[in-house]
Amino acid sequence: MSLGSRLGWWFKHTGIEIAGWTLVVVGIAALVLPGPGLLMMFAGLALLSQHYTWAQKLVEPIEIRAKQAAAEGVKTWPRVFFSSLVALWVFICGFIWWGAIKVTIPEFSILGYDFGPELPFAGWATGLSLIISAFIAWGLIIYSVKHFRDPV
Repeated sequence: MSLGSRLGWWFKHTGIEIAGWTLVVVGIAALVLPGPGLLMMFAGLALLSQHYTWAQKLVEPIEIRAKQAAAEGVKTWPRVFFSSLVALWVFICGFIWWGAIKVTIPEFSILGYDFGPELPFAGWATGLSLIISAFIAWGLIIYSVKHFRDPV
């Protein structure tokens, strides 16, 4: 095996490892922050499952259940329509949180924390994560319709 092919293998192996662990960590953070946390965690585990048996054991039942849920989610056209509508709502909320659409909310307090007139966690990062989440949702809806919906 030449030095170039060994280096290529090492970079590929290390890249998958870094990407997998990064997605898992960012996915955990996105569980409490806006964003597709569970999806990122699953993607990270899917990458790590190429190298670790413990990750394979975690991914297999999740993959089976996710495919069942995807098939169930596109069983009827109203489900597809309303799922797409929810993704549109998330997309619009992304622009609202980004600040592209100005919204003021009434001032209120919960457990001593004051909110308003600004949206909590407003800014480009929250808005962008919501917009990306909407595109991911639309992509998953299209994928599910193509792969799990019976042709009419």
